[in-house]
Amino acid sequence: MTKDNGNWRVGVLFSQTGVTSAIEQSQLNATLLAIDEINAAGGVLNRMVEPVIYDPASDEKKFRALAEHLFVTDRIRLLMGCYMSSARKAVLPVVESHRGLLFYPTLYEGFEYSRRCIYSGAAPNQNSLQLARYLLSTFGNRFLLVGSNYIYPYESNRLMTDFVMQGRGEILDELYVPLQANEADFDKVIKRIKKTSPDVIFSTVVGSSTATFYEAYRAAGFDPARMPIASLTTSEAEVAGMSREAAEGHITAAPFFETLTTPAARLFVQSYKNKYGPDAPVPAAAEAAYFQTYLAMRALARCGSDDPDRIVAEVRDSEFDAPQGRIKIDPENNHAYLWSRIARLDQNAKFQVVWNPGVRIKPDPYCVVQSLDDWSADDVLSVSR
Repeated sequence: MTKDNGNWRVGVLFSQTGVTSAIEQSQLNATLLAIDEINAAGGVLNRMVEPVIYDPASDEKKFRALAEHLFVTDRIRLLMGCYMSSARKAVLPVVESHRGLLFYPTLYEGFEYSRRCIYSGAAPNQNSLQLARYLLSTFGNRFLLVGSNYIYPYESNRLMTDFVMQGRGEILDELYVPLQANEADFDKVIKRIKKTSPDVIFSTVVGSSTATFYEAYRAAGFDPARMPIASLTTSEAEVAGMSREAAEGHITAAPFFETLTTPAARLFVQSYKNKYGPDAPVPAAAEAAYFQTYLAMRALARCGSDDPDRIVAEVRDSEFDAPQGRIKIDPENNHAYLWSRIARLDQNAKFQVVWNPGVRIKPDPYCVVQSLDDWSADDVLSVSR
């Protein structure tokens, strides 16, 4: 980030086109909402914040090229961006080589650390672990895994397999579809579901293919009350692309849902919808993009410099009252303490929280000390939000 004509400039890389554009557009929207609010309050050190925005079109090669352009040509020093892990892995070497700092607002597979990255999305011990325990306790222990064909689904399914096996469960099969899957690509998945009749389908399908999968599930006549699709990658953004009938009954774990009823959550959702329209989805990835922008700008205000090394030092161990609850960046691993919740889609395709432990969870991206026994689903009716 540099000062240009009196402004602080920050790079913003979220896809506005391509397979993951729906969820990334929400992240872009939330980033710009935070910047607008900060500027309306006087900016940072009496200077406006200016986003420098490009569209990587859900293409990891474009992500890398545009990141290079931002650091070399636009001379930014802070970068907000990336959804898919393949994009993050393409961008991080660029950030590191230019001694910049990436703020990454997306759940991911864990097992990574970069001193040049702040991870504000959920690590596996903040969503996968709780989801596995809830599903095993509520539906049964026979799982079928379905994912998109790239890094995150492979690693996420590996972790879910570990958790299911800890719970003495069984993985019936593990299937992958193309990133831009069509109806025909899900034919083998539907046939396999019919043949194995699992208790739970764990989906790591991402982007526009998510709606295709859920619609195919509904067309096959499966019952989500008995055999739900459970996912970490199905948010309000993906649900907006499917029918209410296809969405109803399925389950997601995330730190934030737009239906949360706390004052902070309501204010954020209302501000977002006032700016982008009443039907604009507000997923957890957008909430993370929102609060990480505030974290970055408050760090800049405290250190009075755009030096990424000084900013990351300020961000570590800092706290912020985010819409999901008070979050904190762990100085040991640059990941955020977050609030785990599990929700189920109702007849109006809205997420309703069914499990909320009401505690802030320390990030453990390597799952070093995590066990399935750390979590109980006995309090599944604890739905305070």
